[in-house]
Amino acid sequence: MISYYLQSFAEGVLTFISPCILPMLPIYFIYLAGDSEESEKGTSKKKGNLALNSIGFVTGFTIIFVLLGATATTLGSFFKEHRDILKIVSGIVVFIFGLNFTGLVRIGVLNKQKGFEFNFKRLNFLKSIIFGMVFSVAWSPCVGTFLSSALAKASVSDTIMEGMLLLLIYSIGLGIPFIISAIAFDSMKGLFKTVQRHSRLVSIISGSLLIIAGLAFIFNFI
Repeated sequence: MISYYLQSFAEGVLTFISPCILPMLPIYFIYLAGDSEESEKGTSKKKGNLALNSIGFVTGFTIIFVLLGATATTLGSFFKEHRDILKIVSGIVVFIFGLNFTGLVRIGVLNKQKGFEFNFKRLNFLKSIIFGMVFSVAWSPCVGTFLSSALAKASVSDTIMEGMLLLLIYSIGLGIPFIISAIAFDSMKGLFKTVQRHSRLVSIISGSLLIIAGLAFIFNFI
């Protein structure tokens, strides 16, 4: 089970650096920072808003992901007698996601990004939590790819608590770099640009890890 937790954390980190999330981060950080005036005091206030609201944002998507983990485990409990079959099916799904992410196979439905309108003019902590919930439900297939892998592991967990913990760890893997990047946004702009320039390599590495995880499921290595 420990290997599941480590994989879920890694999948959270990979979600953060995935090529269709990273370019969107500056936009989200601008939302989360609010619209303080550009004075020295205003800049300081923006940084404070960004740090606090980023925590709220992470809290929001964590709530939804953990609830999904509980749901996946509950549904999986009905199929305990077919546990091995479920693992194979889950492995095939994760394997296909990996192929799509590397670009070896392109599956149209997995590459359609759902946009959404978010009209809060000035976010606070509570609104940021709601923002994070909207993000978790409506955002891109990049989240869906790695989230599906985490949910597949949750569906074969022995208890609901294990399934929820798997998704909590996934959310931590996604949330920690998000909060760190938000706090250090001004000094990390160059790093964001570097990763964006190597987005193809990031996709290949991320997809390859998913393929390996899928094969491990299929052949019952984990």
